[in-house]
Amino acid sequence: MKRSRNGTAYELSGRKDLPIVTLIHGLGVKRELWHDHVEVLSRRYRVLIYDLYGHGQSTRPPDTLSLAVFSQQLRELLDELDIEHSVIAGFSLGGMINRRFAMDYPSRVSALIVLNSPHERKPDEQKLVEQRVSQTAQGGPAATIETSLERWFTEEFRSSRVDVVSEIRAWVLANDPVIYTQCRQVLARGVLELVHPESPITAPTLVMTCENDSGSTPEMARAIAAGIPGAQTVIVPQLQHLGLTEKPVLFLEPMLRFLDTIPGLS
Repeated sequence: MKRSRNGTAYELSGRKDLPIVTLIHGLGVKRELWHDHVEVLSRRYRVLIYDLYGHGQSTRPPDTLSLAVFSQQLRELLDELDIEHSVIAGFSLGGMINRRFAMDYPSRVSALIVLNSPHERKPDEQKLVEQRVSQTAQGGPAATIETSLERWFTEEFRSSRVDVVSEIRAWVLANDPVIYTQCRQVLARGVLELVHPESPITAPTLVMTCENDSGSTPEMARAIAAGIPGAQTVIVPQLQHLGLTEKPVLFLEPMLRFLDTIPGLS
């Protein structure tokens, strides 16, 4: 692990001459979420993973959290590492951050991969998300963790891989309650910045989610793709929000096929 000037903990894997793929984790977890993916991706790409502000080993945020603050965190990290452009893949909140980054700094994005990330919600869906913000503000990460794990993993995985589920529970519970609440607020309200943006996303884009992801639904994935010219959509059957942890290969194979189509990356 290394730490940047802005306090971001990060890791780089793969040969230095390879194209860069940057992976952004989601709410409450940390860069280790990607280790199974890094092992595969780093055979063909140089892979950057990092902890968002207030997560893992990164510093607390310099300001109240927003998509713009997270986008600037990534830009400063890429600047320090002399990375002019990168494929940016983001999961959940990370898939909101990479869209914000593509709007803010389009020349820095070789391609975009949006994984299990929310978009415009129906009123009842928005009400549920706002309720989770309120619960978190009152009780911290512990207030919602068990229901979150039920939404994130299939019942079979929760029963058979207690070790993985316990590790992710511990990651979430380790979060500072104030920062975690701010992140939930960004997750709840930041989608408004991403719907019909003033600066449309033009990068080649792959949008993926899981069939049974209740918070980042197939309908949302198709809506994200519909707003980006030429974007591809993949719906992974049966799995839930953290399908990329439950069955990494079902995400890695479409991601690699997509990256094979991007000029200058193969």
